[in-house]
Amino acid sequence: MKITIVGTGYVGLVTGTCLAEVGHHITCVDLDESKVAMLCDGQSPIFEPGLEKLIRNNIEHGRIGFTTNLSEALTDSQAVFIAVGTPEGEDGSADLSYVLAVAKSIGELAKGDTLAIVKSTVPVGTCDLVEQEINKALNARSAKLNIPVASNPEFLKEGAAIDDFMKPDRIVVGLKEDVGRETMQELYKPFVTDDPGKLFIVDRRSSELTKYGSNAMLATRISFMNELSRLCEQVGANIDYVRLGMGSDPRIGKKFLYAGPGYGGSCFPKDVEALIKSGEKHNEELLVLNSVSKANRKQKEFVAQKITEHFGSLTGKKIAVWGLAFKPGTDDVRETPSKTIIKHLLDSGASVVGHDPEAVETFSREFGEHDRLSYANGAYDAVSGANALVLVTEWSEYKRPNWTKITEAMSERIVFDFRNQYDAKTLIDQGFHYQCIGRPDSNTKAK
Repeated sequence: MKITIVGTGYVGLVTGTCLAEVGHHITCVDLDESKVAMLCDGQSPIFEPGLEKLIRNNIEHGRIGFTTNLSEALTDSQAVFIAVGTPEGEDGSADLSYVLAVAKSIGELAKGDTLAIVKSTVPVGTCDLVEQEINKALNARSAKLNIPVASNPEFLKEGAAIDDFMKPDRIVVGLKEDVGRETMQELYKPFVTDDPGKLFIVDRRSSELTKYGSNAMLATRISFMNELSRLCEQVGANIDYVRLGMGSDPRIGKKFLYAGPGYGGSCFPKDVEALIKSGEKHNEELLVLNSVSKANRKQKEFVAQKITEHFGSLTGKKIAVWGLAFKPGTDDVRETPSKTIIKHLLDSGASVVGHDPEAVETFSREFGEHDRLSYANGAYDAVSGANALVLVTEWSEYKRPNWTKITEAMSERIVFDFRNQYDAKTLIDQGFHYQCIGRPDSNTKAK
């Protein structure tokens, strides 16, 4: 199939590349000329394991190309994906201006019948708006074209997006009156050969809400466990034992039960807020999700406050922070807990040295400059002369550090482990003050 992808951000680029990998002919469109030039040279503007290699492979085989010319890309295209951003607006709702602008352009530039597929994460009812925008533009030029609209939300985990796309656990498609079924089945046939039942075809509004509902449920589990971790510290329980006991119940399951410094990234924070706003729009107060959002903000502040409480005053202290991305395997720093923690440290008078295998550039660009914030090239460079080490993101290279080397480098032996990754006895035996989250070895006495 000849397919157009509008938007070369995280979702659009992964979608286009993976579709090309199974033999579809893909043209990716973006307004950013520098990004398009970069992609034409086989360079990925985002870090995602395995993505750049796939881009180069498919360029070499002539299955994928990149352009700023949407009109040219739409020629003979059987489907066009809308995969542009839906950033959080000032009131928390999803900003649909980019999605609707693309819809308008499709209506203005399409030369033949095609299926418009909304891949962007959007509130319920957005496909109706996209359809209206396309038809309005078609009518304005008296074009008798058939451009139905489908919903096809993405379910990609950053750091594992290629596997998620190539080996999906489900593909959700929303259609109006079943229009576009054959196109969607042909599009995704290579991905569901082993189990055609993985392709769920439903109505558009159910498809749109499935995406928000999935992310909101996962965010709820994370926030619930973070709340339990705070209670564990007060009563002397161990959140790891609680997690194992809860996760052994098949009704609950083991995933997304780890306590940490709060969720971040491009999806969970934005989608929870957007779903709350959708509820308000339809006069339905989503009490659980309001609490989830509040609990997540509190968790980020809670772990940051642990550092202040230990030192009393952070003025003149040097703090090393390991991990800037919101999770391992990505350079995405949107809503990352490290932003809240580092801001708290700087506001409290500390100097901060950050390290991350991939996200230093994106973090420094988004966070901005500060005279007491610097970045190290290596993890051990970051701890040199530091009064404390704070683990925020559980990258593999941080999992088994050389504590003897760290002891020699630091001015004080203090570790704040906000991923519960290290063995408390090992560190305490080497003279470290060790704090984590929700375990008795976090040095918070039971009350």
